[in-house]
Amino acid sequence: MDFFNFEFLSEIFDFWLIRDIIRPALDIAILAFIIYRSYQLLEQTRAIQLIKGAQVIILIFVSAVVFRLDTLTWLMQTLFPGIIIGIAIIFQPELRKIFTTIGQRNWFGISSAVRKTHIESIINSVEVLAMRKIGSIIVLSRQVGLKNVIETGTQLNAELSSSLILTIFTENSPLHDGAIIISQDKIIAGGCFLPLSEQQDIKKSFGTRHRAALGLSEESDAAVMVVSEETGAISLAYEAKLIYDITLEFALKKLTEIFEIREDEEKSIEIEE
Repeated sequence: MDFFNFEFLSEIFDFWLIRDIIRPALDIAILAFIIYRSYQLLEQTRAIQLIKGAQVIILIFVSAVVFRLDTLTWLMQTLFPGIIIGIAIIFQPELRKIFTTIGQRNWFGISSAVRKTHIESIINSVEVLAMRKIGSIIVLSRQVGLKNVIETGTQLNAELSSSLILTIFTENSPLHDGAIIISQDKIIAGGCFLPLSEQQDIKKSFGTRHRAALGLSEESDAAVMVVSEETGAISLAYEAKLIYDITLEFALKKLTEIFEIREDEEKSIEIEE
């Protein structure tokens, strides 16, 4: 029993191979992974602008210290707490997006679980909706829960099918004005209201559906398909981006990538509520 004591373990970890090679390599690998994932996360939001602004402020402060500009140094030290609070207020949506994404469970690229047949059912229904110019919003839930959005509509928990999607968005349907939420192989809810995007540079020609789709993609990791009532154009919103007027082939390919579905196998991706 004494063989497996702390002193023995300490001797193992002090062995030159572990101490001089394995531990430094592991340290560098973990740090590289964190930096890479952090950069990917920042790229998905306007927070990359925050980093650029912080670099400018740090450069000014360092210059003031190096050249002994006492007044500027005092000013920077005085304003620093206010700058931090201002950044938190201005970039509140981006910071929320960052912490929401950190809470996801797919940091290591573990695939989560809609089958390709489910994606194809959605694409088939979108084709008909676009052909008939029926306005619609279809939300595909991923890792971040959408409970607050689901509660704004009518819960269905119905089996996913193209015919049901078309029925929901029929003009006389009481649920046709809102969005439907799809999770796993279920249509969880219909007639749901989505948060509108606060982006200022969005095209003025975009209507409420497109702003709502973009807004949800800013606050969650969901993928949102939109069909325009005026033109029948198909759009896809994900990761705070909106791609307008896409083809069905592009939509199928992009959703397959987003949900990490392989072409050569029946692979499940877990989509959580």
